[in-house]
Amino acid sequence: MEVQRYMPDRNRLSVTIAMILLAYALTGFVVIPSITISVNLLGIALPFIVDFHTIVSVLVAAMAATGSDWVLRSHPAIASSAPAWQAMLHHWILPTLTAWMIGFPLNFLSGEPAWWVMLGGGGALLTLVLISEYNVVDSASLYHPLASLVLTALSFALYLILLISLWSSGLRLYLLLPAMVLAAALVSLRTLYLRTGGRWLLVWSVGIALIVGQIATGFHYWPLSSLRFGLLVLGPTYALTSLAGAIEEGRSGRGALVEPLVMLSLVWGLAFWGAR
Repeated sequence: MEVQRYMPDRNRLSVTIAMILLAYALTGFVVIPSITISVNLLGIALPFIVDFHTIVSVLVAAMAATGSDWVLRSHPAIASSAPAWQAMLHHWILPTLTAWMIGFPLNFLSGEPAWWVMLGGGGALLTLVLISEYNVVDSASLYHPLASLVLTALSFALYLILLISLWSSGLRLYLLLPAMVLAAALVSLRTLYLRTGGRWLLVWSVGIALIVGQIATGFHYWPLSSLRFGLLVLGPTYALTSLAGAIEEGRSGRGALVEPLVMLSLVWGLAFWGAR
């Protein structure tokens, strides 16, 4: 019985995960012609290709948001107060990003044996995210600190996977940039929310995302491997988020700069000398 306090309802969890994985599994059996939408921006024609994989990724992201809400409402602290959906928004961010991210490598691995490995790994990752989200609901929970740490680590790991997948896709910059900027904003917003004890730091998140977008634009024109590009963008994303968190916690000067600079040095060092 003690273990059950720190685990979501198994039926809700399994149904949510199964529906998301089933949606991705069906993409291998359903073929719908893609549609090209051309948008004219300042005299420049920007083509956007909408295919079945794109539609499924959007629907799965929405399914993950509603599924996470359903799963987390089995928590005693939430079930007793029945909060409005606005109060649950921060719990939707990482499950939605996880479900959306799973679709990128699946699109590239279509028809290969590794596709099933990625599908299973994605399901396990989404399960871990939902269980961790469940345990950060109650700040007095025994596993709250560990769950917060896991969610923060998973956020940046998922962002790195997303960056690698986007770079490997060979998409044009005007298609890559919105996805990278949006993901950076969501990751920093959720991380800062956990770090500051439940404060929405939207201005910080938007500022971080815009700076990261500028950095990613510059690196886009370098001859980089997908892993190296991902690490070069991940470094400043983590450093800026860490700096914002330190400032909001009241640190100043050297105390606020140590962690961001150390992590930026480590990640960029790995990108320049370790990644290929």
